[in-house]
Amino acid sequence: MTHMKKLLAIMVLTLGFSGNALAQTPFNEESFPARVIITASAVNVRCGPATSFMRIGTLYKNNVADCHGKVGSWFLVHMENDTVGLVSDKHAKGYYPQTGKPQTPAATPKPAATPKPAPDSNASGLTADEQQMLNLVNTERRNNGLAEYKVNLDLTKVARTKSQDMVDKGYFSHNSPTYGTPFEMMKQFGISYKSAGENIAANSTVQAAHTALMNSSGHRANILSKNYNQIGIGIVSSPRYGLMFTQMFIQV
Repeated sequence: MTHMKKLLAIMVLTLGFSGNALAQTPFNEESFPARVIITASAVNVRCGPATSFMRIGTLYKNNVADCHGKVGSWFLVHMENDTVGLVSDKHAKGYYPQTGKPQTPAATPKPAATPKPAPDSNASGLTADEQQMLNLVNTERRNNGLAEYKVNLDLTKVARTKSQDMVDKGYFSHNSPTYGTPFEMMKQFGISYKSAGENIAANSTVQAAHTALMNSSGHRANILSKNYNQIGIGIVSSPRYGLMFTQMFIQV
């Protein structure tokens, strides 16, 4: 499906401290190989880390794909047609052509110290792309009888920094090598919340990214959640995908 091309919206994280937290996918910080090889005859590539997520492609036995991360037992793979999705590690393994067999990758060392968030002079308002995405999100909420999200410009600053960090460091994950998890990052920027969540995506246009997010049940749930009332949207240019998107949601 063309609207799923370049989909990079992978996992929804939610966290609550009120006793009414949403069910959440445990965040996984394990290491992962640079490339994987498919071991089954045919494997569905999905937009999330479970068989309940939409199929967005297929890989076949001995296909090799770049791996950008791992979510639980699912590899985040980049296919030749620029589609990005997840495949179960039951049907794929690390590809190491120099040795001919998988090796256990070394754990990625954590940074010695977390840098302080850099100031953002553009945090006083939304960019045109961010405003467009906000309009799309709030239109969806109105159409479903929900109150619109209020823009939190401090949270927008965090979301922009996360998007830029993914571009600068060449990763796509909820866990930043610079700032840690979304929740740790929010706290570093002084964001207080009762519950929080994050969507990330990469695509060539705002509309395409929004359509892809709405066609993923987990990301749609964040956009249409009753558990959040504020949003921060950070969109920056990506030389590889066009645009990098971060949506951060909080309940205050």
